[in-house]
Amino acid sequence: MSDKFEAVLCIVNSGFSETVMDAARECGARGGTVINARGTAKEETEKLFNISIHPEKEIVLILVPADIKDAILHAIYQKVGLNSEGQGIAFSLPVDDVVGLTKIVKTSE
Repeated sequence: MSDKFEAVLCIVNSGFSETVMDAARECGARGGTVINARGTAKEETEKLFNISIHPEKEIVLILVPADIKDAILHAIYQKVGLNSEGQGIAFSLPVDDVVGLTKIVKTSE
């Protein structure tokens, strides 16, 4: 496991956070946090991008090892990208320090 981490954030229409987490888990993410939110896009944005804006949103915050960040972003895009019903936008931010995480140690039984 890498010692460097990234915060992956994904903003999706309400009800699609589990789809985001399923995609992230398939790539090695262990868990995430869902925050309920409200979008504030203007009508011009709907016309410009040819999408309908749903005001009720969910923000999924996932702390991941830096070496799997790209795979997670790609998987999220495939499952809930802007052209899907979830209309998701995902991005990552570098994380300088992390405390409170433990590595999972697999033992053979």
